[in-house]
Amino acid sequence: MMIAAAKGPHIDWAGISPLIALLGGATIVLLVGLLRPRVVREVLVPLLALAAFGAAIGCGIWQYGEEKNLISDALRLDGLTTVLSFVFCTGGAAAVLLSWRAVAPREAAHGEFYALLLTSTGGMWVLVAAQNLVTLFLGLELLSIPLYVLCATEMRRATSLEAGLKYLIIGSVGSATFLYGLAFLYGATGSTDFTVIARAVDNVSTDTLLLTGVALSVAGLAFKASVAPFHQWTPDVYEGAPTPITAFMAVATKAAAFGAFLRLFDVALLDTSADWAPALAVLATITIIVGNVGALGQSSLKRLMAWSSVAQAGYMLAGVVVATQLGVKATVFYLAVYLMMNLAAFAVILIRERETGLGDDISSVQGLGVQRPLLAASMTLAMLGLAGIPATAGFIGKFYLIDAAIDGNYAWLGVVIVIGSMVSLGYYLRVVAAMWMQDAPTPGAALAATGRPAMAGGSAEAEAVVTRVQPETWAVALIFGAATLFFGIVPSPLFNLAVHAGESLSGLF
Repeated sequence: MMIAAAKGPHIDWAGISPLIALLGGATIVLLVGLLRPRVVREVLVPLLALAAFGAAIGCGIWQYGEEKNLISDALRLDGLTTVLSFVFCTGGAAAVLLSWRAVAPREAAHGEFYALLLTSTGGMWVLVAAQNLVTLFLGLELLSIPLYVLCATEMRRATSLEAGLKYLIIGSVGSATFLYGLAFLYGATGSTDFTVIARAVDNVSTDTLLLTGVALSVAGLAFKASVAPFHQWTPDVYEGAPTPITAFMAVATKAAAFGAFLRLFDVALLDTSADWAPALAVLATITIIVGNVGALGQSSLKRLMAWSSVAQAGYMLAGVVVATQLGVKATVFYLAVYLMMNLAAFAVILIRERETGLGDDISSVQGLGVQRPLLAASMTLAMLGLAGIPATAGFIGKFYLIDAAIDGNYAWLGVVIVIGSMVSLGYYLRVVAAMWMQDAPTPGAALAATGRPAMAGGSAEAEAVVTRVQPETWAVALIFGAATLFFGIVPSPLFNLAVHAGESLSGLF
């Protein structure tokens, strides 16, 4: 008796080339990092990581405009996947530059550190490309597990270990909740494939099993996106994690979570939007209020940015709520400009951590306008952009989101976005005022403000203080600060990318 040979799925290697570049790069970086010469570990390994991110962006450009299913329809290569992959890889490359002289890669071993960064980015690609519930969860875990480790890579600093542990525990709860929700969706529809689920929900739209699955899926993704009331981990983890990792999480993880939101809710669950959209609108409102109010009293810049990210998640959620092509375009556009504003801000925070020994306290940027006017200008543009001030990319992004909300019959949510932006001026302008209107603190004032003197040696933080020449970190701050201004004046290139991402889902609306 002849036994038929097992036949595997057809693999479009060109379609998954960005993922191959990321995971292949992670493998190479990990192996090269085992070599003993210091120049290999501290110079060659970061360069290889940058090359891997560059190769992934190059592969994305090569496949730009392609619309096809991959690996037995488990993944989808389209405009949404490609454009968001640019966001992930840009954030990852910036994180490599910010980590170049940091303590974390030395304590965690350079090869492992950058390999985890690349692997997490690969998970983000899988997450936004997934059109199958199983693949969606695999992408979420591939994204999350490396980040749990990266948050704790400054192993001699208690707050870093605490951040890793908190993120692990709360992230695991979020993942379990999400998995439980996906199981309910499968139970209600009988399929894990998004297109089949989309056809099946018409017959079970009022099924309690389906609605429970939708609610649990919202909760699981809300953990990753820092949507209130699932945001509790965000301030502590952002403050405790190494600043380069905080910057990466703030931009890339949020982009991946919202990419998954768009794919799952605006594709598989689109026909049930009458049930979940009002609930998401309420969540968006709560998130905007909680994030802005929580940021008002912060003296730690990283905690301020954490609460800011909660509020920003509320703004982005408006694009998901309306369940229209315009909503997808507005969300993708805002994710791109959010990347620029946050990377500029975190780069300046990192530079001042290393230069002053004041950590991330707001006193570290006092007098920056006199000492480092270019850095102060970059930080100012980032703060004004996040607040939505005209002539910045953030203003265009919020205007786009408000337009989408009004177009989707959620005009009141657009009003909430405007009010939230007005409240946010209370803390964004405080940072701007500290840079331009206050003098740099004296050592005595620094001790009073932070509880510790400016250090010159003897700890991981002090080791970072002596690193004064950091051109790569300056480059991140200045390039993305300038981009915040440039795309506020000439937004058409980003508009084109957002339109391409939205049109990839055009047949579904």
